[in-house]
Amino acid sequence: MKCLSCKEDYGDRDAGTCRECYEEAGETEEELKREIDELKSKVNFLRLLSSGSNSAARANTPCFSDVVLVACGTPESPCNSPSIPAHRAVLTSRSPVFRAMLENEMEESLSGTIKMSDVSYDALRAFVNYLYTAEACLDEHMACDLLVLAEKYQVKHLKTYCQKYLMSRLNWENSLPYYAFAHQHGAKTLLDAALSLILDNMDKITKREEYAELVEKDPRVVVDIYEAYLSKQVNTAASKDSPPKPA
Repeated sequence: MKCLSCKEDYGDRDAGTCRECYEEAGETEEELKREIDELKSKVNFLRLLSSGSNSAARANTPCFSDVVLVACGTPESPCNSPSIPAHRAVLTSRSPVFRAMLENEMEESLSGTIKMSDVSYDALRAFVNYLYTAEACLDEHMACDLLVLAEKYQVKHLKTYCQKYLMSRLNWENSLPYYAFAHQHGAKTLLDAALSLILDNMDKITKREEYAELVEKDPRVVVDIYEAYLSKQVNTAASKDSPPKPA
């Protein structure tokens, strides 16, 4: 019987589709479901909380910006970079931290200026752009910078976006610094993926220079890795020793 999809002969007479095409169709369906979920998440993120208000209408008009953000390299350095205009309606709908700043009698709300320390102008500009578009042009450095901002200002959608990008760049050679970074900023998805690679390549990773540096800089992270490694070893040994299940 010929497959309805690829037109090749196959043994089953009732299904109408060969196993290879059936499995490929299933994978395509799962991929489409993931894309739909991502689009739904993006739409929800971009929806203003006060969508029926005048402030929401003004948010679509750049000339009506009512707040500016300024990047300060460090808390001690002056904020000399250009200010980035934005809209309170957008900031407060994307970030609970901005909402607390701008909906209460805080300095940022009264002055209309939000000074953001430990961030570059380029990263801040990309951050603000993401709050409006849910898109960013990423490289590894920018993804890390934006993930830090997403964690600090509780922009979960951006944090997920950055983790997804970093995971696409993850390999055993960079798994240790990625793990340390994810550990520091609560990026659990990236953390778990990096840890899996570390555990599979412990012999090679412990010989690398960044491993010795991490032992000196943050031994607690190394302890966590070894605890996970020992747990994996115990589980592997237990599975080998357990009797086979009866058929």
